Amino acid sequence: MNTSHLTLRGRCVVPGVAEGEALVTHDRISGWGGIDSRTGTIVEVRHALRGVSFAGKVLVFPGAKGSSGWSNAFHLTRTFGVAPAAMLFTEMTTKIALGAVVTRAPALTDFDGDPLALIETGDWVRVDADRGLVEITKAAQRSKASS
Repeated sequence: MNTSHLTLRGRCVVPGVAEGEALVTHDRISGWGGIDSRTGTIVEVRHALRGVSFAGKVLVFPGAKGSSGWSNAFHLTRTFGVAPAAMLFTEMTTKIALGAVVTRAPALTDFDGDPLALIETGDWVRVDADRGLVEITKAAQRSKASS
């Protein structure tokens, strides 16, 4: 098994293709009051990624929590140009589905493996939601290739 390059298959929620550095959290994200929609920064006090921006990154997380304002908060990130490049989440709810659609970032769920176990922050991830594919290049492999 090649552990420097991994592939996951999932179900398309929002079509499109994007790639970028992974930002992974095992915590659900609260949209309304949990993120700063102008910077794409997680501001929720007890969140593991507090102070970190997901702008332009492939956001890997379990899903949404909080009020129905979640979709509006993430829609605003697109308006301000700080939305995630793509979103991979493990728990499908109407809240996350609507948030993904209004964000317009390629999004997948229902994977054949656990993205929270296979992808680490810093890995390079290519999301082809049209084909239901996630291609992961591990960060350690990327740093070797650039040396």
